Amino acid sequence: MRIVICLKQVPSRDAVLRLNTAGTWIQDSDISFEVNESDIYALEEALRLKEKHGGEVVVCSLGPARAQQAIKEALAKGADRALHLDDAAFQGLDPGGVAKALAAAIRPERPDLVLTGLQSDDCGFAQTGVILAELLGFPHSTIIMEIQVEGTQVKVKRELEGGWFQWIEMPLPALLTIQSGINKPRYASLKGILAAKNKPLRKLAAADLGLSAEDLAPRQRISKVYVPAKKGQTEFLQGSPKEIAAQLVDKLKNEARVL
Repeated sequence: MRIVICLKQVPSRDAVLRLNTAGTWIQDSDISFEVNESDIYALEEALRLKEKHGGEVVVCSLGPARAQQAIKEALAKGADRALHLDDAAFQGLDPGGVAKALAAAIRPERPDLVLTGLQSDDCGFAQTGVILAELLGFPHSTIIMEIQVEGTQVKVKRELEGGWFQWIEMPLPALLTIQSGINKPRYASLKGILAAKNKPLRKLAAADLGLSAEDLAPRQRISKVYVPAKKGQTEFLQGSPKEIAAQLVDKLKNEARVL
């Protein structure tokens, strides 16, 4: 069974973020990075499926040279080999462009299963996985909390709203977007860290994938990023205790939207 896991490197949760001079994104030259949270759970799930059914786990990551840190972490945990999509043409892509590049790299691998995180911690679009499934022509399902592979079928448990869940069956190959908390991720062992140095890591540029600038042209752009202005307001409610309580509930429900 061949499983491809899509991995993204994102700014660390404790990083101090500052906007770039253009105000279009954060200044990322002086902050630390880590593996996207839901991608960590997707990797762990891929490794568990490999241990149960055999096969190999292939890491596919799009990003600059620093993304190799995330790739090597995945290899140290047990992934077998990696594809690193590193090219200046991949900078500033929207989810559609990222999915096109990933699809071009993954398609020749002929995977049985493709796993991605539910969404990235930096942009949070939650679009790349489902667009990738469409480009690959794979059936897909999102917000996965459990995976059971049975021959040429996969049975998955989806998280719905209000504490509800849904079981779905689909044929392989398939693509699943993984929810955080599906499992308990492992740590890389010293043996795994040493072994990762000798595992294949193939770099791919846009030309290697047969992609032109027109193919990757974004259909959406972030025009402005800004820090919300802090503002405070005090309002005194008047009337009887019953009237004040009714006003307070109304404001919490319709203005603050916390009820």
